[in-house]
Amino acid sequence: MFFKDVIGQADVKARLWQMLREERVPHALLFAGPEGSGKLAMALAFASRLLCKSPGVEESCGHCQACHQSARLIHPDLHFVFPVIRPAGKSGAAVSDMFLPQWREQMATTPYFSRQTWLARMGVENQQSFIGVAEANSLITKLFTVSSQGGYRVVIVWLAEQMNEETANKLLKILEEPPAGTVFILTTNHPEKMLATILSRTQRIDFKPIPSEEMAEALMQRHGLQADDALAVARSAAGSYVKALEEVTNAADAACFFDQFVLLMRLCYMRKVKDLFEWSVQLSQWGRERQKAFLEYAQRMVRENFIYNFGRRELNFQNKKEADFSVRFARFINERNVMGIAAEISSAQRDIEQNVNPRMVFFDFALKMIMLLIR
Repeated sequence: MFFKDVIGQADVKARLWQMLREERVPHALLFAGPEGSGKLAMALAFASRLLCKSPGVEESCGHCQACHQSARLIHPDLHFVFPVIRPAGKSGAAVSDMFLPQWREQMATTPYFSRQTWLARMGVENQQSFIGVAEANSLITKLFTVSSQGGYRVVIVWLAEQMNEETANKLLKILEEPPAGTVFILTTNHPEKMLATILSRTQRIDFKPIPSEEMAEALMQRHGLQADDALAVARSAAGSYVKALEEVTNAADAACFFDQFVLLMRLCYMRKVKDLFEWSVQLSQWGRERQKAFLEYAQRMVRENFIYNFGRRELNFQNKKEADFSVRFARFINERNVMGIAAEISSAQRDIEQNVNPRMVFFDFALKMIMLLIR
């Protein structure tokens, strides 16, 4: 991974390059920012540069043995910590090393991915991932007993907010006094969920959402999208390249979600209760993750249609079909009902998360929408 492969984040790159030029690399960095802003990709680019044996001023050389090992994520001085689940049928605590093959497969696909994508890569979707104390013990053992190749050793901790308190306290000791030449790079979507003691011992670098123009350029170069389509996807992703990739790869789902949202709104407006019940039965047959994705889409559509009423099209992030629908529909989403509709969608999302009968959830939501749309 090179810095040039990281989308946008010019300010972050400049700050890291300055550290390299001045040879003042902190022993613990915290990359904080929204999902999809490129924190993991930047961490890997920085790690590759630190481990390179013949680096340039900014980039790693890409040709030495260390660079080849870093590119394949097999460098002996490059360590990863990430949320895992307890493998079925295996005894003992779960640690990242158990899932390194899956991790390498995912990173080879793209370093821009969500926790849910990672769960699917591990072969689960509904379990809770975590970074447990066994992980901290394993890492400490490796850093203090396994010899390095000389130079830096780099530890990348992905989604550091998923460390529990015991794990964080265990890692706190090694963050305070790491082995010589060791650099920790913690990434987090939610720094507010991390212990203050961890935050105070890291140098924080904030990542901003990726500008639409830079994201669109990446989508055109890497995925062959036409300029208009790339910009529409980028604006819809609202700064998250993870969401942009999901929209590109899930175009069929997105079209289905749009059709189901339009159908729901029309049936609610016409008060066709029997048809709404059939609609809820249809959605109840979807998988839980797809149901959650539809509700997230519905939440976005409500927000976009409310904004549409203000006549500021530059603030709308919609594709052409969605924008055409908003011409007639937006007036039904107004200051009298927008908060109520958003609250009902959030309630439905929470119920689906808690495994409430989806047919009941969607039918109840549809009935409430009948009343909310006429306000």
